[in-house]
Amino acid sequence: MLEELAVLERALRQAGQAVRQVVQTGLKTTYKTGDDPLTQADLAANQVLQATLLGAFPTDGWLSEETRDDPGRLTQGRVWVVDPIDGTRELVQGIPEYALSVALVVAGAPRLGGVYNPAQDELFLGVVGEGVTCNGQAVRADHALGEIPLVLASRSEVQRGEWERFGGQVQIQVVGSIAYKLALVAAGRADATFSLGPKHEWDVAGGVALVLAGGGVATTAGGQVLQFNQMPPLVPNLVATTVQAAGVMGQILAPALG
Repeated sequence: MLEELAVLERALRQAGQAVRQVVQTGLKTTYKTGDDPLTQADLAANQVLQATLLGAFPTDGWLSEETRDDPGRLTQGRVWVVDPIDGTRELVQGIPEYALSVALVVAGAPRLGGVYNPAQDELFLGVVGEGVTCNGQAVRADHALGEIPLVLASRSEVQRGEWERFGGQVQIQVVGSIAYKLALVAAGRADATFSLGPKHEWDVAGGVALVLAGGGVATTAGGQVLQFNQMPPLVPNLVATTVQAAGVMGQILAPALG
């Protein structure tokens, strides 16, 4: 995966620069459906990532939030699963917690991942079985577990009161993009993050690859292996933890899972 990793690093850096240029000139926001925002930065990042990754690996499949889906990907052994910007709401609001997220999925499993936060210039890269780096420095999903786990939570879910049932059981730190939350767990900056509702594959594939590459655990809430390049491209839910936190998080989440 050395060639793929090098191309992915270049693609994410270039796409991140394209996002910064759009931000500097001023964002114009439209909405795809309801309150789901779309900016020129999303489209610019998608264009750079697609051109760079498929330019280097033209026989691979492609699944991106900002590209019309081609069901032909289902027959391809290698598929790039891409969210050009995860956390567009944070981007629009000027909160530096959005990220570009990419995974290379091989036979349904994430093999390589990259998450780049251009606002903070943090680039996380990893290959499952080979480790994770942040800006070139080796990191691991080995946050020291205290009496109360530090869990990264969705800003919108917290605002809706969905985390109140976990009060006193976890220390909550609000972070925007789920891809960025997963990268932070992979880097050992927190014990866990989770989403008990369905997520699009492009939201989480890159971060899941990083957690696994960093020695952490990433499964469905019921403990099943996450599968990617599916139709529809959804995972039912997601829990990502360090190895140390896996057991205690399972106990905390069990009542919520019924």
